[in-house]
Amino acid sequence: MKVMFVKSLFLSLFLLSSVVNATELKVGDMAPNFKLQATTGDYYQLSDYRGKQAVVLAWYPMANTRGCTIECKSLVEKGHLIRAFNVSYFMASVDPLDDNRDFAKKTNADFPMLSDPSKATAKAYDVLNLFRVASRVTFYIDKEGKIIKIDEDITPATAAEDIAKNLAALSIDD
Repeated sequence: MKVMFVKSLFLSLFLLSSVVNATELKVGDMAPNFKLQATTGDYYQLSDYRGKQAVVLAWYPMANTRGCTIECKSLVEKGHLIRAFNVSYFMASVDPLDDNRDFAKKTNADFPMLSDPSKATAKAYDVLNLFRVASRVTFYIDKEGKIIKIDEDITPATAAEDIAKNLAALSIDD
């Protein structure tokens, strides 16, 4: 009984921590640069997109968990809606690269999934929560490197549709 209560309490706190406002960054701030390795082995750096393309950076708490799997599958199944815009998009977590590789394989991810095991980038984006995982927050960054939207109200099942709607509302080139 005690074990069940502790597990239930931990799960409740974990879920709560992923919906609490996570970031102190604001719209209009320059997005922190990052250089993170993707599941493909390639490295992606935000500054490489400056002057060229907007970026969507979708942080998620943990590979191979229910909500994160649902969000990833949304981006796989409806990614064409996002690709209609002049934008690069990534999912990112503090998981080790091998965990994210396994996750990408299981979900057939066809976009870069970034790993930040040092948690330095998650700290720079102020998304590291009480449980030392990233909160579910999506950043929209314009071609100049400025944050133009921070979405902390993510619905995993409609993540791709919601990103596309936000890109349209933000007048990102299509």
